[in-house]
Amino acid sequence: MQIVIAPDRPSLGRQVARMGAALLREALHARGSANIVVATGASQLETLAALIKEPDIAWQRVTAFHLDEYLGLPITHPASFRQYLWERFHRMLPRPLMAFHYVDGEVNPQVECRRLNAIIRENPIDVAFVGIGENAHLAFNDPPADFNTEEPYLIVNLDDACRRQQLGEGWFPTFEDVPKRAISMSCRQILKSAHIVCSVPDQRKAEAVRGTVEGLVTPQVPASILQKHERTTLFLDEASASLLKK
Repeated sequence: MQIVIAPDRPSLGRQVARMGAALLREALHARGSANIVVATGASQLETLAALIKEPDIAWQRVTAFHLDEYLGLPITHPASFRQYLWERFHRMLPRPLMAFHYVDGEVNPQVECRRLNAIIRENPIDVAFVGIGENAHLAFNDPPADFNTEEPYLIVNLDDACRRQQLGEGWFPTFEDVPKRAISMSCRQILKSAHIVCSVPDQRKAEAVRGTVEGLVTPQVPASILQKHERTTLFLDEASASLLKK
């Protein structure tokens, strides 16, 4: 795992976008098409804003996969990750994507997982843009995360720490409004990506970053599994890196 420390959030977002775009261009040049995973949440705002401005990307030959989504949340809800990605990424691209496979949390979740699993198994991921939660969750894989399942997408329960983070970021008016279940890409599926580019700004993520980078690989710190991936780059700002020993 490579670590890059940026001075602030805007600089972090630009650096992530620059690296991710370069990897995307390489994949497009090598195969003629490319597949990416895009994440949501406050940590991805600067990254996505910078990525859509990167030049010379043949977006019309790119297929995107959605990382996770709440169960039962309408797409019209301000916290909907589908709405987030449409408003901040998908509709802002200079060219339409080849395809965007959203996670639909309003349909039968077992059927939706089977649908997405069949598609992603045929489309190996070139670049995964992800983040880390305050409880070190990776996607919506809260501790203790399932490190063993080979299923690409699965139904997960959200712990209280994860739900409090969503409340604290302003996505919901009360804690009771935060959904308790979601569909998430699994940890092992994320690790199948050729490259993982991880954006983690803010002081509130510092403890999770320390556990991810310097702790043991354990389901209690889901993002620690990134230590097992040879081509992961972790982008931090000075605040999120503040508890690292090195």
